Amino acid sequence: MQGQDGTLIQRGQGVPQGGCISPVLANLFLHYAFDAWMQREHPSIPFERYADDIIAHCQSEAQARWLQARIATRLAQCHLELHPTKTHMVYCKDADRQGTFPQERFDFLGYTFRPRRSKNRRGKYFINFTPAVSARATKAIRQTIRSWRLHLRSDKTLDDLARMFNPILRGWVQYYGQYYKSALYPTFQVLDRILVKWAMRKYKKLKGHQRRATHWLGRIAQRQPRLFVHWQMGVRPAAGR
Repeated sequence: MQGQDGTLIQRGQGVPQGGCISPVLANLFLHYAFDAWMQREHPSIPFERYADDIIAHCQSEAQARWLQARIATRLAQCHLELHPTKTHMVYCKDADRQGTFPQERFDFLGYTFRPRRSKNRRGKYFINFTPAVSARATKAIRQTIRSWRLHLRSDKTLDDLARMFNPILRGWVQYYGQYYKSALYPTFQVLDRILVKWAMRKYKKLKGHQRRATHWLGRIAQRQPRLFVHWQMGVRPAAGR
């Protein structure tokens, strides 16, 4: 380890920041500090943990407050503490739980869990507490799409672009499309708008004609709906004559 004056300091404890061993050691430690403890002390309370993000499922607010205090005590014994601003109690509001609570949503693993309008097998709508891709995840996806700068790749064909980026699109759909796939539609519409700009730049007959380029791309999507992964979901530009 290097000191402020540039001299080398012998490391006596800890691991380098960003070191690949850090998440491995953290998982091993939290397995002992939390997972094994919960299974031993509170076997009736289900939970999920990914790295240091944890969700515990309680039956009531009273039980949730009691468990939070128990977890805080346990972590203190292991020289850890709950994050003061990221630790919340969330009310999973749905058709059967119609009360109110300050916190009625949470994010976990790129999904936002909150009350949503759902339809059962009989076609009847009801409120269900379910996940869909989070706003933070869709923002990251849009930033990645824009970083590709597709509209400047006029040396490529549409087939080339599909081959280049479909593996990434497929990964997003397979992960974030497990629940409420339609929540991805607005994000993929951003990609289609960029493809329209690409067409306007590539073909002289479309230059300066956004509407015409949109219809041109829409007709291709109708003829080749499997060309892009998101077109297979039904997210396509409007086709025109």
